[in-house]
Amino acid sequence: MTINCKGTLIDLTQPKVMGILNITPNSFFDGGKFTDENAILKQTEKLLNEGATFIDVGAYSSKPNAEFVSEEEEISRLIHVIALLVKTFPEIILSVDTFRSQVADRAIQAGAAMINDISAGNLDAEMMKIVAKLQVPYIMMHMKGTPQTMQSLTNYDDILKEMLFYFSEKVHIARGLGINDIIIDPGFGFAKTVEQNFEVMNKLELFHILNLPLLSGVSRKSMIYKTLQNAPQEALNGTTVLNTISLLKGAKILRVHDVKEAVEAVKLFVAMRGNLEI
Repeated sequence: MTINCKGTLIDLTQPKVMGILNITPNSFFDGGKFTDENAILKQTEKLLNEGATFIDVGAYSSKPNAEFVSEEEEISRLIHVIALLVKTFPEIILSVDTFRSQVADRAIQAGAAMINDISAGNLDAEMMKIVAKLQVPYIMMHMKGTPQTMQSLTNYDDILKEMLFYFSEKVHIARGLGINDIIIDPGFGFAKTVEQNFEVMNKLELFHILNLPLLSGVSRKSMIYKTLQNAPQEALNGTTVLNTISLLKGAKILRVHDVKEAVEAVKLFVAMRGNLEI
């Protein structure tokens, strides 16, 4: 199982780690920490040195009830950072966390390698067409509504059945447009209650029916800190536990704030299972 990132084939037989680089002032865990060039470069170097295969950079917080950011503001925050990172770290594989097609287009032109879309095209009808034109890997996530409304949209008759139908439809559209490399993200914390998040985690292996790489993004999220009755800053141990469960259930990419601990989880998982397809 491979994906093509700027001509380099990334083998996902052994799971990989995606480090999160938020350049927003308001992300739920690290908002405002990485807004100047020195801080951005220092954090990126740390994530890469700790073993991140991908760096996922985002300029629009998707936390519940996140403040609206205009397309122009998102582009102005993002593009110079991508150019800076590509210049400083020529081998970097950048994923861009955006649901806007024009932001995606500009980001890939600036040197990014893949698009991470929380809405799977629902918030911009042109997104999949742009990704197909660019021929880059596409992470499609499950969500209902927008970051501002998603927490009021948690009614499901059968959440796993509805999610699988959602992804089947989205994959069909993407394939029809010519998108080759697709990654599935169940969207923990997006239009889901804490209980629903754990239901999805408990049955994560069901998504293998789609025969696509699975990304798990639980890092320091509310399903952890609300259950443990602590805070995002205290949720690293819980994150590692759920990352390990994700690996056991077949996740191929872990999207995390804390790369070192996630890489260690992958190493121990590989040592236990061997470097075999799950």
